[in-house]
Amino acid sequence: MESLDLFLQTFFNLEIAARYWPDILSGAGITIGLSIVVAITGLALGLALALLRALQRTWLSLPIIAFVDVMRALPPLVILIIFFFAFPLIGISMSAFTATWLSLSLVLAAYAEESVWGGILSLPRGQSEAARSTGLTWWQTMTSVVLPQAVRIALPPLTNRVISVSKNVALGSVVALSEVLNNAQSATSNAGNPTPLTMAALAYLVIFIPVMFGARRLENRLKWQV
Repeated sequence: MESLDLFLQTFFNLEIAARYWPDILSGAGITIGLSIVVAITGLALGLALALLRALQRTWLSLPIIAFVDVMRALPPLVILIIFFFAFPLIGISMSAFTATWLSLSLVLAAYAEESVWGGILSLPRGQSEAARSTGLTWWQTMTSVVLPQAVRIALPPLTNRVISVSKNVALGSVVALSEVLNNAQSATSNAGNPTPLTMAALAYLVIFIPVMFGARRLENRLKWQV
């Protein structure tokens, strides 16, 4: 019993939890908001890059391929540090929120582009040719025939990548972004007790388990529509 009491007092101290829950709640709000913004901008940019690459113009495809390869090769933390610490040296300063948003959005865009492009390549070429033969323009063919199928094919890796990149919002603690993990670490240092970190872990479960459940339902729903 003494061991259990010690465990509870160390990781589930109700007094400390009551003292710091507003900080954890505030950080969770920033984590949720930033994750949503990153998902929207990253997926939109990735889809736009895949469309541009589908034009099959070398002068467009090569820069896109280079961007995708660089963003996928570099750790997100390195990109974040470059935005926040290196860019001010050339006169481009940005807040911790902006730097985290840009770095994670670019990383997600690179993976999204590759996933959608893979979906496009997996479709039989005859589908687009048949659509064009009916009088549809290239744009109409892409948006009405090719992209809906490519996105369905790319959905499983896309949802996994969105969740993975969203959890990387925690990297914002490196640049003093007041997200949930940074607030929990500060509270832990002030309290001398890891209970705030336990609260942060619970906050991540509350945030991301519904997201994973929703993503799985969406995948199953679209799978039956293919």
